[in-house]
Amino acid sequence: MTDAAAALPQAPAPAPAKAAGPSKMRKILGAVFRGRVAALVCLVLLVWLQRSDFEFVDTARMRVFDIYHQIKPNDLQGALKAKGASERVVMVVDIDEASLSAIGQWPWSRSTVAKLLENINRYQPPSVGFDIVFPEPDRLSPARLAESLDLKGEALEALKDLPDTDRALAEVLKQSRAVLGQAGYGRELAETGTTPIRTPIAEIGNNPRGWLLNFPSLVRNIPELETAAAGRGMFSVNPESDGVIRRVPAVFAVGKDLYPTLSFEMLRVAYQQQALAVRTGLGGIDSVGIPGIGNVPTDQKGRLLIHFSKWDTERYVSAKDVLLGAPAAEALRGKFVLIGTSAEGLKDIRATPIEGGIPGVEIHAMIIESIFTGTLLSRPAHYVGYEIGVLALGALVIIFLTGVVSARWTLIVFVAIAAGMVGTSWYLFAEQRKLLDASFAVVGCFFIYTMVTYANYAREEAQKKQVREAFGRYISPALVAQLADDPNKLRLGGEMRPMTLMFSDVRGFTTISEQFKTDPQGLTGLINRFLSPTTDVILKNRGTIDKYMGDAIMAFWNAPLDDADHAANACRAALRMFEEMDTLNANLKAEAERDKRTYFPLKVGIGLNSGICCVGNMGSHQRFDYSVLGDTVNLASRLEGQSKSYGVGTVVGENCRKLVNDMAFLELDLIAVKGKKEAVRIFTLLGDKDVFESETFKTLEAKHIEMLAAYRSQQWDKAQALIKECRALGLGMDGFYDVMEERIAEFRANPPPANWDGVYVATSK
Repeated sequence: MTDAAAALPQAPAPAPAKAAGPSKMRKILGAVFRGRVAALVCLVLLVWLQRSDFEFVDTARMRVFDIYHQIKPNDLQGALKAKGASERVVMVVDIDEASLSAIGQWPWSRSTVAKLLENINRYQPPSVGFDIVFPEPDRLSPARLAESLDLKGEALEALKDLPDTDRALAEVLKQSRAVLGQAGYGRELAETGTTPIRTPIAEIGNNPRGWLLNFPSLVRNIPELETAAAGRGMFSVNPESDGVIRRVPAVFAVGKDLYPTLSFEMLRVAYQQQALAVRTGLGGIDSVGIPGIGNVPTDQKGRLLIHFSKWDTERYVSAKDVLLGAPAAEALRGKFVLIGTSAEGLKDIRATPIEGGIPGVEIHAMIIESIFTGTLLSRPAHYVGYEIGVLALGALVIIFLTGVVSARWTLIVFVAIAAGMVGTSWYLFAEQRKLLDASFAVVGCFFIYTMVTYANYAREEAQKKQVREAFGRYISPALVAQLADDPNKLRLGGEMRPMTLMFSDVRGFTTISEQFKTDPQGLTGLINRFLSPTTDVILKNRGTIDKYMGDAIMAFWNAPLDDADHAANACRAALRMFEEMDTLNANLKAEAERDKRTYFPLKVGIGLNSGICCVGNMGSHQRFDYSVLGDTVNLASRLEGQSKSYGVGTVVGENCRKLVNDMAFLELDLIAVKGKKEAVRIFTLLGDKDVFESETFKTLEAKHIEMLAAYRSQQWDKAQALIKECRALGLGMDGFYDVMEERIAEFRANPPPANWDGVYVATSK
């Protein structure tokens, strides 16, 4: 080997990064174009998804509006006061738990219901709505009760003479502005033989039936009651897929017939109008008209978008109090009255965006008061166009900015679009009670942003992969990663830092190579079989391969990444390399015996040294390599050469030895290597911590130190005796002790001078 590491034969180094040529530029531009085309295709799909308005899209949108409700619920009482009305326009006569306890289980006798309605009428309500249905004749009517009890004689006749309870309720209904409840049913029911009485609903514009909630059949009241009532309204509220009531149909379709919701029918009866009107455009239903009030906006499916308020428990009057004429019933005076139930057992508890469970009748009360206060929500049809426009514009800006400006600015653009859309949506909800969906545009833009950012990232990763593939064969994976992350490091320059250097070489390789005079490929294969496992060992122990020099390896530790344990890692790598050589030699021996040729084992010498070095990109502006320079490097190279002279596998410099405290080292000599005037203390490495802690090594170490002291004090007989004892302990030091015995024999014949300091002057590298 030469005197300086820089003079050692160099493996070809990759050229520094240059400006991308036309071909590479076309590839990069092509990747950018393909990424943007894919993003544009996704944008088209998102627009189609928005227009199609699938249920999962609609549900996600409404859940965002749920959050708005929770932040700012409707203040109906405040809105009524602002309109000059009292705190409540609607009251509820509640068939609650107390009423069931006092009157008896539900259903009550129709005579009791008649009494309840009669008492309500005393307070002059504009109209009364039943959030219940009477689909069958009263089983408690006297005649039917007699039949069910199988009574005979005078008892039967006496009951038959009593008034029919259904007829009693019908008589009270005729004297009331009462609206009976009806319910849609999901299956066909048997015909009752009479045609349902319907409120006329004028159809303005297109046919609304394709947009409305349509039930196959109707759960209606018995004809006697239906005929007597002033109106009939649907109390079905149709919860959404997650069980939450968000929108209530203003008009229903049952087959081909149209029916109003309970609250609208109560308003029609209160204003003594004959009909309602539904207005339908090309995009769906626009509104439902109530004469005397005006057109109430709906969504395209004819549903009322309720701005929900909190459950108003003060609007409830117990049915028991009304029946008994208690003072609490006075709260009904002049109010719309709904008859419903909050009793848990009657299963009319509903979830809203702001309440986990309220009586269903409360929703009908909210609708009436929302109409009076003008606080229903609306979602104009053209808002869909706005939402699509924002999505398209935002996505296009993100698509064409990504890759042109930094990722930070692209993120700022996305955040600005999202904040603007969310802010506008909230303002319209809070101030104008209009529903503009920000969620789809924000999520869509985020998806596009993520997609193009990932495409950019994937493109950069592909470029980094090219860098790794180009440089990975020459330098450590850690350095490759640094270069891939920061190509600016591909420039000339270096830094001073403490490092550990390794040089390794195959002994007697010239003799081995003579076997391959006619088979150069075989020699190359042998070299690869040696270099591959030893390289893996170095890299696994955090080393960096500087260069290969035929059968030799130069490596270093603590660069480019910090490694506080660099000396120990280098020593571990050296020990593992010998283990790999044992495995390789066993395979080579078996192959030689099989092919009937001479077996020459591969023996490796390793030099290790630690110290301050200059490490960085060395070379010229046209060509350079990441390497290391310094006196520490030169000494490591010399120490590797001395491994053969001392008959050991490793020769370790004193600085490296001082940095490792838990491995088995033995001092070899004080030596002035060729080209150096100052002597250095050198060691050999015998094993790891297990060897270091063994009793055999501790005994050997003590005798070995004593032997070196006798040798340096020219006590040749004592030194030879101690060498014999050391040999008996094993641990592979026989080659070294052979060298020492030869020296002692030479010194016996030619004694060193009296002032000899024990330093051996090397005559070879």
